[in-house]
Parts: sequence; C-alpha cells; structure tokens
Amino acid sequence: MKTITHWASATLITTLFSSLAQGNICVELNLPPHEDFTFNDVIDIPSIDGVTIDANLFTPTSEPGPNGFPTIIFVNSWVLEEHEYIVQAAQFAQKGYQVLSYSARGWGCSGGLIDVVGPKDMQDLNAIVDWLQANTAADMDNIGISGISYGSGISLMGLAHEPRIKTAVAMSTWGSLQDSLYNQESPNLVWGGLLVSTGYITGTMNPEITENFGNLITHQNIDETISWAAKRSPGNAVELINERNAPVYLANNFADHLFNVNQIMKFYQQLDVPKRLDINQGTHASGEGFGLIGLNNYTWSNAHDWFDYWLKGEDNGMMARAPVTMLRDLSDQREEYTDLPVPGATATTFYMGPRTWFSQGELRETPYSSWFSINNSIASGLDSGATTGIPLLSPLLDQFKIPVKASIPLINRIHGMVYQTDRLSETMKIRGIPELTLNLSSSGSKMQLIGYLYDVDAWGMGTLITHGPVTLHEATPGKRTSVDFELLAASYDVPEGHRLAVAFDTLDLLYSPPTLAPYSVTFKHSKSFQSTLRIPTVD
Repeated sequence: MKTITHWASATLITTLFSSLAQGNICVELNLPPHEDFTFNDVIDIPSIDGVTIDANLFTPTSEPGPNGFPTIIFVNSWVLEEHEYIVQAAQFAQKGYQVLSYSARGWGCSGGLIDVVGPKDMQDLNAIVDWLQANTAADMDNIGISGISYGSGISLMGLAHEPRIKTAVAMSTWGSLQDSLYNQESPNLVWGGLLVSTGYITGTMNPEITENFGNLITHQNIDETISWAAKRSPGNAVELINERNAPVYLANNFADHLFNVNQIMKFYQQLDVPKRLDINQGTHASGEGFGLIGLNNYTWSNAHDWFDYWLKGEDNGMMARAPVTMLRDLSDQREEYTDLPVPGATATTFYMGPRTWFSQGELRETPYSSWFSINNSIASGLDSGATTGIPLLSPLLDQFKIPVKASIPLINRIHGMVYQTDRLSETMKIRGIPELTLNLSSSGSKMQLIGYLYDVDAWGMGTLITHGPVTLHEATPGKRTSVDFELLAASYDVPEGHRLAVAFDTLDLLYSPPTLAPYSVTFKHSKSFQSTLRIPTVD
C-alpha cells in the first residue's frame, strides 16, 4: 500500500504543478503499469445535452465477482478536477474496487458551465452510471459515490436522485447551501468571494453564480437567490434518501466557515437511514485533505471501512461503532456519541447583566432583577479587538492547537460589548450549538452583530471557542427587538478557575456588512425581558 501511495502521490503533485503552470487544470496522465490494476485516463462520457464529461477509470486486474466489481465514483472538489483522488482511487483499486473519477461539468476537461449541483449535474451523473453499466464489469447493486466539498454535494444529491447508487461518503459537505452562504442572513464574504474568483480562474463559470452571490452581498432578489440555493441543498431532497434507506457517511470540521458545522448537524438529524457523522477540528477540507496524498487519516480510514461494509459486505464492525464522533478542540481526544443532539447534554443558561464604568457585563446564573433598566451601546464601523482571526489561516492553525487569542480587558468598549461569568467552580464541557437571545435596538434599519465565545484565563486572555453572526436588514430604528441566533457548534472544555465570556461587535472580516453607514447598537437590560446565553454542556 505504501508503494501505491508514493507512486500516486508523486504523479498527483506533478499533475497539479504542470496544470497550474498552464493556467487551468485539464491534463491527461500516462501512469506506469501496475500489477494490481489498469488505468484509463481517456474516457469521455456524453451527457444528455451533448456536453462531454471527462473521466478516468481504475480497473482491478483480478477477476470480477459473479456480479462484477464493487464500484466507487469520485467527484471533484471546487477548483480541482478528476485526478484529485488518484491516490485514494489507486488504494481502492488494489482492494478490488473499480473506481471512476470524473470532472463535473465546467471543471477540468469536461464541457459545459459549472452547474453547482443543479439538474444538469444530475443528468451527467445518470449518464455516468449508464456508461458504467454499458462499458464495464460494474456490480450494479454495489455502486458508491464520494467527494470532498463540491463533489460531496453532488454525491449527496446524486444519492437522492440516482437509485442505482447505493451509498455516499460526503466530506466537508453541506445540507443547506443557503445556510452556508447566508448564515443567519449574514453574507459569507471571504468564502463566497473565494469560490467565485477561483471558479473564473480554474473553471468555466455560469454567470448566474456570480449574480446570485452579488444578490447576497447587496441583499437584492433574496427570495430568488434562496430558491436557487435551496434547489441545490441535499436537505431539501432528504426524503428521497430516507425513502430508499440509503446509507450516508458525513465528515465535517468544526471551524469550516464555508459549510458550517451547524447546518450539517441538522442535516444529519434529518436523515432516517444508516448513518455516521465525524466532526473534526480545522477548516474546510482540512480534516480529510491530507488523506488525498496518502497520509494516515481518520476520515479516509472510515471511508474505506464504510465502503468495505456496504459495497463488499465485509463484517468489519463499522455499523457497530458509535455513529457520531467529535474531536475535542485543542486536544487529541475524540469522543463518541449515539446521536445528536449529544445525549445527556443540558442547556446551561446565563442571564446578561449590564456593564458599568469599571466592569464588564455579567453572565449570571439568575435573571437580571434590578428595578432599573440599563442600556449599553456600541458603535459600528471599527473592529473591537474581538475577532475570528485571519480568514482561512486561523481555523487551520487551530487544528494544530494554535488558537485565536484576544485580551478581553482590551476589547474596545466603544465598538464592543463583553459579558463574562465569575470564575468557574468546575470544568465546563461544551458539546453542541450555543444559542443567544438578545434584547437590543439599532439606530439604523440595517445592523450586524458578531458574537464571540471565549475561554478567559486568570490574566484576562481569551481563547476563541466559537463565534456566530446575525444580520438584520429591516430593523425599526430605535425600537427594541428580541434577536435569537446561534453560534457555531463546539466541542471544548473550559477549565475550572477560568471564566466564560461572550463578546459582541459589528464587524468581522468573514462577513459582508449590511451597510457602510454608521449606526449604533444598544443592549437593553430589564427584569421585564431577559437576554440569555444557553450553552449545551455534558458532565
């Protein structure tokens, strides 16, 4: 297996560098012969509208079983193409799988425009399965599909719409495209901008993609844009997966700021089939990315076991394992659970009390009960010092135990608001999605808040646990409103003696602001209405 990994890794690296030097990724590989399989890189599959889909095929040299070879289909990630999975495809082929990898339309050497898991992508997948049936010794009762990121979305939607596909392994995936790009009505500026720009560089972009992302940034034609995204969301086709009882393996990452962990946890809960969810630390695709070059990888090891169980019928104990795992932040400890939400987790509720001239706001165990209503205001326009860090880089560093830090006492009180607990008497084990209810008003009709949850040590240094945005586009200026929103799920232990803090400001690099006009946000505290932070904790 190591020989295959070294051989295929060298080929993959050479391919990527040569293709990038050409300004695109459209190449043909001539691999050296191998005793365990043959490799064909000149496969062109016609789709229903005449577009040609480019693919490659690994075929074992061993004799197929009575029904043919168990077969896996790999679909490329955004920016990449069919050779992305060559290392893993070779490893599967050595185990007796037939493996077809293809470039989705608009990518690599395939024709057409990028369809973002639309109906044309589904027609292409139908054509690919037809081609496998007509031209190979595929076991048509044992076909699986897999992909990372963009390819994972096609995999899940394909499982819903192509009944000849038995199971899917979806890594760094989405259940709701709208909740990924427009989470709590907050446009995903960095990741959305990255997708659009790289799509023009390495793919053949459909102009409607740029138009729809522009709609989110400018908050125009929102209903039409949400409808476009909803049609490309596997969560809206989940009943088709459930009707077939088609098995699904999902793997995502806590700090994936493209396909956020909350939406995939909710998709997992929608599934009523044999299923598994592994949640790793790190950013988009980092939990499984290193496995593409053959390094030992938890997610890819499970992907192998999953396909071995469902496509080859191997009794490897895969389905006897706990179906949900979470890798705890800043540790090597992976915890196992039987379901989501985490069984036994309870909501620890903190009530918010106002700040004074000399102290931060309070996170109290009892409701705010003063006869006096007190308001605290912050201004928009500048960063407060609370931050998610460097976009793209900071979540990756957190995977290697280098978290985002902020001095809580130095958070700018003009532009930021902080609430914190007393020192904790015992370790707080956070497992799940923190939720907020805020009573506030805005001086303008548009406003945005970013909430940051921190673990604060004795010196006041905060380690970022998680964050979440919320945006209002039609607020009534000066009128109190109750705003409910979520922070991204976390698996994190706040040590005994530390404090828990939540900070708010109106600006973070990850998100597009709703307006450039200045405004203020007023946090309101009264015994008549309570602002709360609810943390899911386990013993």
